[in-house]
Amino acid sequence: MAPKIARIPPTPPSRYKTPMSDTALLQSSLPFPVRRGKVRDVYDLGEHLLIVATDRISAFDCVMPNGVPGKGKILNQLSLFWFRRTESIIANHLIATDVTDFPQPVRSFADQLVGRSVLVKKTKVIPVECVARGYITGSGWSDYLKTGVTSGVKLPPGLKQCQQLPEPIFTPATKAESGHDENLAFDAMTQQLGPAVATRLKELTLSLYTSAAAYARQRGVIIADTKFEFGQLPDGEIILIDEILTPDSSRFWPLDGYEPGHDQPSFDKQFVRNYLLGQPWDKTPPAPALPEDVIEGTRKRYIEAYERLTGTPWRE
Repeated sequence: MAPKIARIPPTPPSRYKTPMSDTALLQSSLPFPVRRGKVRDVYDLGEHLLIVATDRISAFDCVMPNGVPGKGKILNQLSLFWFRRTESIIANHLIATDVTDFPQPVRSFADQLVGRSVLVKKTKVIPVECVARGYITGSGWSDYLKTGVTSGVKLPPGLKQCQQLPEPIFTPATKAESGHDENLAFDAMTQQLGPAVATRLKELTLSLYTSAAAYARQRGVIIADTKFEFGQLPDGEIILIDEILTPDSSRFWPLDGYEPGHDQPSFDKQFVRNYLLGQPWDKTPPAPALPEDVIEGTRKRYIEAYERLTGTPWRE
């Protein structure tokens, strides 16, 4: 049975301030063992995990010192939308999304959890980022310019920047504990995971991307590329985990005005990357603080992505 999806009440007060009048939850604080990622705080509750999407934002594998108010809620709710849409393709890790359905010891921390948290199954995480590309951009474009190949996939000559590929391609990457992920050829992935698992992940990734991209296009959004993460249950079943098809894990472009040959406007954190590329920063910690206009611009883009893709207005 699908988990109940929580309604989002007004954002509660938070002690984590940004320079804006709104507030950003930069770090949750619950009395359970925790592992903090770039954006998510993952609490070990014994049988299950509790994942909290904070308002932190990262770029070039560095976490910015200030956050984007409400970003974690937008990411969480958009992921839930996509998890529901993809259940016919693959099962996912969701158990509950409403705080009232969480274990009793967790419920008293609702002010940090409502709208931005999920209770999920524990899995053995497969240590590969499963990337699907439908358009040539980002690191794929850089590799193509140098070699005509990306992640071991040879591409047709003469492609323009941001051009749609003849068909989507699978370009996995290492899932680094620290530092940068690196592109991984499918043969190397097969050696690492075994042919059965590697082939299954490729099939799932391309099926998920193709389905989502077709839907998004109807909503006026191009999904240029995206990444998925998978885990295995004790019986070996592969399921979808983490987040899916959000502005943090995907490149979203507006369909209207799309034109290959140059960078595209976007509804994702490329806006932050572009700002940082213009700063005297060497992409190593500590990262510079983001100015208010970049924070607000990022927030507006995330909300527009949510509203275009779900067809519903964003409610605080």
